[in-house]
Amino acid sequence: MYKRIVLAVDGSKNALRATDEAVKIASLIPECKIEVVYVADFSKTKNEILHSQGKEALDFTRRKRLSPVEDKIKLKNIAYEIKIFHGDPGPTIIEYANKEKVDWVVIGSRGLNTLQEMVLGSVSHKVVKRVDCPVLVVK
Repeated sequence: MYKRIVLAVDGSKNALRATDEAVKIASLIPECKIEVVYVADFSKTKNEILHSQGKEALDFTRRKRLSPVEDKIKLKNIAYEIKIFHGDPGPTIIEYANKEKVDWVVIGSRGLNTLQEMVLGSVSHKVVKRVDCPVLVVK
């Protein structure tokens, strides 16, 4: 059964819907843990850094973006851990999931940057193609 679920989030509405689905499954499995993975995209990081007041403010902004996800998980008393990485979201999520040998990945179908998705392909599509475990893509 699923003991380690990676929930890939970016602050979008689809990421919140993905959270709901991960929470539904995790709440049925007593020893299940959700690993919330947020990847600070290189293309967005520069802008965030330029407009932040320092490292603490930047960390606070990123954590604030994750608070709705965290609230949904806490509401059901599910064990969780938040991991923030820097890089290209697709390859970073794939590398983490494969290296850590997680049981399941849950991800939203569309993220925050729709123009980039049209040109380069969606993060969820890349994850589905390359990760070594089952993947749930939530619309």
